[in-house]
Amino acid sequence: MFQRNVYILSGVVGSFAIASFFLSSLDSGRTINAASQASTPAVLTPSTQKGMMTAVFAGGCFWGTEAVFEHLKGVSNVVSGYSGGSAQTANYETVSTGQTKHAESIMITFDPSQISYEKLLEVYFYVAHDPTQLNRQGPDYGTQYRSAIFFTTSQQQQASKAYIDRLNQTNRFSQPVVTQLVPFESFYAAEDYHQNFIVRNPTYPYVVAHDLPKLAQLKKQFAEIYKN
Repeated sequence: MFQRNVYILSGVVGSFAIASFFLSSLDSGRTINAASQASTPAVLTPSTQKGMMTAVFAGGCFWGTEAVFEHLKGVSNVVSGYSGGSAQTANYETVSTGQTKHAESIMITFDPSQISYEKLLEVYFYVAHDPTQLNRQGPDYGTQYRSAIFFTTSQQQQASKAYIDRLNQTNRFSQPVVTQLVPFESFYAAEDYHQNFIVRNPTYPYVVAHDLPKLAQLKKQFAEIYKN
């Protein structure tokens, strides 16, 4: 099984430097030996900027989902984090146990005049992850890797349900879509070393094997909204 281990020298997290850290996920046989992070995670709320909206998606490892949506025109910001659980357990080491109710998630800030929520859903279902995999994505398994949409408005709930129903009715995938629809409650930003991970670690083996192909697919399938 492919292991998402990380070893980075002289990184900076928050206001202090990390000499090195080694990350791995407990649910797939990986142990965690990470430098301690701030005890209180940053709590992010849906955008209140005029004309901007927020979407919160979960679909496996947030490294790859973050990178996919960062490359869309109309998207101004994407943050990797945790949603579904409490502030007390919103850290990578604890979430990786699969016992926290959190899912590795991303918070997307977008301009609906440039890209619609429905278009985000299209990218989410067709490129960002496999919505038919229950509590896993590829080599990563556990409830923290589940497929979930944390809708922030009733309109998002209705649009997401209609999209999932259409996918299932047309048998777009060989298996039923298992994506959960969950009311948004809270989102906690992940540790700094997870943010923009692919930009900073483009040759990392997990990224090369599982995430760069998604970006290639995005550029090919959605060329009209792809941005470098």
